[in-house]
Amino acid sequence: MAVAAQNRDGISAPQQNHSVGWALASLSLATLLSSLGTSIASVGLPSLMQTFGASFQAVQWVVLAYLLAITTLIVSAGRLADMFGRRPLLLGGIALFTSASVFCGLAPTLWLLIAARAMQGLGAALMMALTLAFVAETVSKERTGSAMGLLGAMSAIGTTLGPSLGGLLIAGLGWRAIFLVNVPLGLLTFALAWRALPAHNNTSQAAQGKFDAMGTVLLALTLAAYALAMTLGRAHFGALNIGLLAATALGIGLFAAAQKRVRNPLVQLASFRDPRLTASLVMSLIVATVMMATLVVAPFYLSRGLGLDAAMVGLVLSTGPLVSALSALLAGRLSDRFGAHRMMVAGLTGLATGTFLLSLAMTKLGIASYAVPITVTCFGYALFQTSNNAAVMSGIGAGERGVISGLLNLSRNLGLVTGASVMGAIFAVASAGAGQGTGQDVLSSAAAARGMQVTFETATGLALVALLLALLSFRNAVKHARLGHSMRNA
Repeated sequence: MAVAAQNRDGISAPQQNHSVGWALASLSLATLLSSLGTSIASVGLPSLMQTFGASFQAVQWVVLAYLLAITTLIVSAGRLADMFGRRPLLLGGIALFTSASVFCGLAPTLWLLIAARAMQGLGAALMMALTLAFVAETVSKERTGSAMGLLGAMSAIGTTLGPSLGGLLIAGLGWRAIFLVNVPLGLLTFALAWRALPAHNNTSQAAQGKFDAMGTVLLALTLAAYALAMTLGRAHFGALNIGLLAATALGIGLFAAAQKRVRNPLVQLASFRDPRLTASLVMSLIVATVMMATLVVAPFYLSRGLGLDAAMVGLVLSTGPLVSALSALLAGRLSDRFGAHRMMVAGLTGLATGTFLLSLAMTKLGIASYAVPITVTCFGYALFQTSNNAAVMSGIGAGERGVISGLLNLSRNLGLVTGASVMGAIFAVASAGAGQGTGQDVLSSAAAARGMQVTFETATGLALVALLLALLSFRNAVKHARLGHSMRNA
């Protein structure tokens, strides 16, 4: 692949005649890094509480700071890359993530660790926003689905690997190792990306104008308000949460007004007039909300409803991410062969079927009552996620790939945040209602099963809404294709 030998920022790049495989390897490692950064830290919270003598409310910010940085900055990261070049921004993101990992591992106080995690989240935002955007530049349109499937598999592997790897590192080397392990992996990722990623000019005409700083600040504050509203006081949704949601609504209005007044807005609001793009973003949010229910509710069902011990719960929970990782590669090939929109519909059908089976909460079947439905659910999820990403990114112009990739990741993150709060609350209310007036034994089994049932009945309803949107989007895509064909023949 012949490309220019120099980037926009003046950094000399090697002649790029490497295979697409090496480029995809670097993007896959970047995806693994950002996913691992999310999952590996959670297992270290008990050790951090003991080391720093802090409360859980304090140490949870080690996780929240990372997620908030990603959520608030991922769209801005995509726009910056569209303006100034994706290669230097992705390299910068990898370097920042790796450097921040060093600071995390050496942090002498909890609050310096939290600050370093926020830096790490900024690096992860750059990586997450740009890996999808780079796929459209490094592979042909016919192979986009397979490439998206590979990235999806790496994301699932990072999610699966984090808790187990983190536990081993803490047991053998202490909590600092869960952050320092990212350093050699980050250096390898940077070296591969430096040598393999295309360095040609992929900026848009928006680079000729100023970066929308006001829009960036407004969007970041709005997203932070929403994320905090969904995460603070989880079981006690009070005045602070309501105030933050009101601030979110105000922020959305101010952001939309600001985007109409600037010459080079952070987000082109006209893009949302495309019903297919809007539907894809909404579906991504809904599906992430549904999938978060499996992470929030399943541990309680397995431990209380089925009476499994902690080790067995962890083993059974790994079924979902493992199925997602294995399915993503197949999903990419199916998307390339049969079309992204068809596979989106098929994936959401599988997702709705799986969540319906989970809602039955058939405790008499034991582990199979969870393992079989979650296999169906996660296969449907992998098929949808891969196909949705491929459909969106293959239809976007080069000048908008960064910001649209950021919006895709943002919709997923917002869904995860929403799911953790809303689905967790539904489970808590349903379980409490079933446990009233009963003994502890019934509360730990029948109540957990009832909570599982109500939560996944809700999840099934959401999955059906997403399926309806996919069917409408598929119909619009068919109409658009027929119109384009008739115009070419005219």
